[in-house]
Formats: sequence, structure tokens, C-alpha cells
Amino acid sequence: MNKNNVYIETYGCQMNFADTELVMGILKNKGFEVAKEIGDANIILLNTCSIRDNAEQKIHSRLEHLRGNKRRNPNAVIGILGCMAERLRKDLIEEKKIVDLVVGPDEYRRLPEFIDAAYGGEKGIGVKLSRTETYDDITPYREDGLSAWISVMRGCDKFCTFCVVPFTRGRERSRALESIAAEVAQLSSRGFKEITLLGQNVNSYNDNGKDFADLLAACAVAAPTMRIRFSTSHPQDLSDKLLYTIAEHDNLCNYIHLPVQSGSNVILEKMNRTYTIEHYHTIIDKARKIIPGVSFSTDIIAGFPTETDEDHKMTLEVMRKVRYDGAYMFKYSPREGTKAYDMGDDVPEEVKSKRLNEIIDLQQQISWEVNQALIGTEDTILIEGTSKKSEDFLAGRTDTNKICIIPRKDEIKIGDYVKVKINRATSATLFGDVA
Repeated sequence: MNKNNVYIETYGCQMNFADTELVMGILKNKGFEVAKEIGDANIILLNTCSIRDNAEQKIHSRLEHLRGNKRRNPNAVIGILGCMAERLRKDLIEEKKIVDLVVGPDEYRRLPEFIDAAYGGEKGIGVKLSRTETYDDITPYREDGLSAWISVMRGCDKFCTFCVVPFTRGRERSRALESIAAEVAQLSSRGFKEITLLGQNVNSYNDNGKDFADLLAACAVAAPTMRIRFSTSHPQDLSDKLLYTIAEHDNLCNYIHLPVQSGSNVILEKMNRTYTIEHYHTIIDKARKIIPGVSFSTDIIAGFPTETDEDHKMTLEVMRKVRYDGAYMFKYSPREGTKAYDMGDDVPEEVKSKRLNEIIDLQQQISWEVNQALIGTEDTILIEGTSKKSEDFLAGRTDTNKICIIPRKDEIKIGDYVKVKINRATSATLFGDVA
């Protein structure tokens, strides 16, 4: 087995998947090879997430499984990358004896050096946070495909009281606009059909005065045949200019992920979200006027410290008023080192579960109603592959980020744009025929 074969498992958000491609680019430049199977690798890296406790527990469980790999191959190098690396570096090295290196999101350039040290029997720890590192000069390693993620900025300055990101990924810094636009154009020339621009808060992107709307416009022009999405937006920083930019370019998707987290101003203040629910509604109303047919998804946390039944009802009311197309819904998970952790986790687990289930049930009902209204309409979908349930059907996605299933036809290929007529819908999926 080649000692330079690397296998990477990625957990968590799209930012982590983009970082994995970045890490593979760094390693390939130093002569490492990417292994498709874990059994073919001498170096096993887990790119981790710390956003919720459940995400960390998955990694601890996976490390127990990897003990077998270490027994079969004592020379194997096992490493932890990403947010958990920064947060739990000491525990991972000292308690999980099989971990050889722990490398945080701002130290990936040093990964080859840490791997070499591990082969020499040393434990490698690189978790310093940087105020300048953007990896702007590194070309991520991407196999040919349909969709790609591009990190346009790193870190976050918002310091929401429930979030570990500013502590695990550091402060905000943005990549150069020209570099990102060039990467988008290069991906388009390789046949990619869709990209998602990523940042913890893309709305605060700033390259010497050029803002996120400028970046979106530059990318839209650089790859006019490519669909362009972005994530995630913070309501405080979402500008009218950005909304008009989306409306002006056909290839900028009419879809905005806009986390609300709670419908209660009292809870929003305790979360340090820096906007009121009234301001949030103003953004939604503006977007719907400026961008016809825009769709919204959101994040919602159930059971934040001190949340009352009245606060919870306010969240349900926001959902009824906005009528999100979809939502990511979670129970509050205390994270050590955050301000919310010091508030105490005072909402009982059974109350959290009850509230979360009410949120999920309401969202499913709203999603179903929103999708029923689309029956009889026509839309264009980008074909992404075969339906998960049947080889006889193809799956695509609308501009507004909805999955649509259509019957397979020999002349339709993956990567094609296809006009469809919607004839049926569930809360999660549209079904249609070629129009």
C-alpha cells in the first residue's frame, strides 16, 4: 500500500465539503494520492463539524471503529480536521490514542508536514486561527461533475450566542472577487452546471469595497450558462442591492436561505441575532416584490435557553406568515465556550422535543400546500441523476431548489436543462412530465 494514499471522510455542512476539496488540492500538490476506498489508504482523515453535540458524537463513534484499521495497519495515520480539531484538540490527542494529528481549518497548508511528522512517531497539532488565511491561491481538487461549492469567505464576526463557528473558524476574511469569478469560469468550462458560493455569512463579503452583490454579478457574467446559488445569508446584512442583483441575472437562482432561528424578539436578542422579527419580515416582503417567484428556506432552533411557550408560539406564527418552502429544524444543543452555554440549558428535553415536533409538523404542512399550488405550472429543472426510488425516473432541481422527478427518456442526459409541467407534489418533492 502506498503510504501517501489519503482517504477523507467529510461530516457536517457544505463548507466542510468545500474544505475537503481544498485539502485534497493541497495534498495532491505535494504528491499524495486520493483513495476511493478506506482500505486502500494509509492516511485516514475525518473532516469534522462541531455545530451540534450529535455531530461530535458521530466522530467519537467513528474513531472507535477506526481502531480496527490501526490494529491491522499500525503505520496508518489517522487525523482529525476541521471544527472539532480546534475545539477538542487536547481530548482527541490524549483520550483517543489512535489520533495522530489534529488540524484546524486555518492550518491546512501544513497538513503534509504534520503527516510526515506522524510517520516519524510525533503527534501533530495545528489549530491556530488566522485573520488572513483564505487559501485564495489554492486550487481545490474536484472530480468532474455537475455541482461544485466555492468558499468565498472564511470565519464569522457575528458571535451568535449559540454558535461555535467564530471560535473554530475564526474571524471573517474574504477571497478576492477576481479569483472567485475566474474559478467559476473555469468550472463552467469543465462542464459544471451549478455552483454554490459559501460563507458563514455571505452578505458581509467584502473585497476592498466590493460587496456580495458585486461578487454575484461578476460570477453571473463569468458563467452565463451556469446556475449560481449561495449560502448562508444573515438577515442584518441582506441588502436591497443584493435582491435587485438576483432579479437582474437569469442564472442567479431565485432561492434564499435566510435563517430566522426564532420568532421571538426576546429570544433573538438573547441569541445576539442583531435583528428584530419585524425587520426580518421587511426583508421577506421586499424580496417577494423584487424577485418574482422567490423561494425561502430557513433555520429554526427549538428550546433555546429561557424560551417560553409564548416564544415558541411566536416562532410558529412567523412560519405561518412567511410560509417557507423548507426549513432545517433542530433542538437547541449547548456548545461549551459559547455565551448561551453559560445561560444554562433550562428547557426540559421533553419540552424541546414537543416544540420541535410542532415546528416540523407545521413546516411539512406548509411545504405541502406551497407545492400543491405549483401543480399545473411549468418550470425548468437541471437533471442531476436517476431517482433514488426507481431507475425509470430522473431527478432534477428547479431554480427555487425543489427536487422534481420525471419519467426517464433516452434523449435526456444528466446535466441537461429540461422544461417540465408539474402534475403532482408532496411536501418534499415535485413530480412532472417533459413539457
